[in-house]
Amino acid sequence: MQLDLNLLTALDALLEEGSVAGAAARLHVTAPAMSRSLGRIRKATGDQILVRTGRSMVPTTRALAMRAQVHALVQQAHHLLSAQQELDLAALERVFTVRWHDALTTACGTALIAAVHRQAPGVQLRMPAEPGTDTPELRRGEVDLESSSSRSTLPDVRHRLVGSDRLVVAVRPGHPLTEGPLSIERYAAAEHLTVSRRGRLHDPIDDALTAHGHERRVVAAGPTTTFALQLALGTDLVVTLPDAVTRATRDRLGLVTLPLPLQSPDIPLYLLWHQRYDDDRAHIWLRDLATETVQALFTPPPASGRPTPPPAHRP
Repeated sequence: MQLDLNLLTALDALLEEGSVAGAAARLHVTAPAMSRSLGRIRKATGDQILVRTGRSMVPTTRALAMRAQVHALVQQAHHLLSAQQELDLAALERVFTVRWHDALTTACGTALIAAVHRQAPGVQLRMPAEPGTDTPELRRGEVDLESSSSRSTLPDVRHRLVGSDRLVVAVRPGHPLTEGPLSIERYAAAEHLTVSRRGRLHDPIDDALTAHGHERRVVAAGPTTTFALQLALGTDLVVTLPDAVTRATRDRLGLVTLPLPLQSPDIPLYLLWHQRYDDDRAHIWLRDLATETVQALFTPPPASGRPTPPPAHRP
């Protein structure tokens, strides 16, 4: 059955005005045109909708029963097809799925959840772990916002550069590498741990070492940065990770941070989303808030935690 949804607007006007002439004036059409619409509505519903009583028309029992629902449907249609209204965060109710690298979630997931809840209490945030393989959930609309160290090559996936990180070396206090300058030879001779959700024992560090004529021994691959850092704390294994996104965890565990004795390009950090959300005001708010939260990681810490003393009083 093919439905003419314009009949809903006509039906809403007829039920609100209670007459063909009134409904025609409301919708700026002629009375004969509205009368024809009433005829089509009667045929579609199998009900008279309006019946004449003396000089006036009154709605049938079915028309009275459907009046509120018809009006609500027409209002919803106008809302869907009209320009977006200002975003009311206090009234916003929505579930967002943000899938970030585990180090980024650990570093600023708490701050993001707190900011979202403070500004929009009706919003729920899901932050699932990254899968072991690349998946199409972003394109299917199952994930709203992703993190990545590379921009997407897909034409329908947007990206935003939110910062760049550098690699550092983390070891336990008292580790042999903390004694004296860390040379490339000493670094390569140590036993190492990689971080890989796929369990890879080889990463770009190995390629950089090979270019310098060195090779390292990777003992294990850890699934998350938190696991890798905890393992480094309890062993002599060396772990090489991005600085800013792991700084808080390293500091909490009391690990020693050393400079990487290799020239290594900075690691970009992107936020990714599907183009369907380009003009979605709630999504714009979320990704702007996420950008602000992540960029705080890359703000250099103050040179000293002590307040600047006031100038001495001179008589």
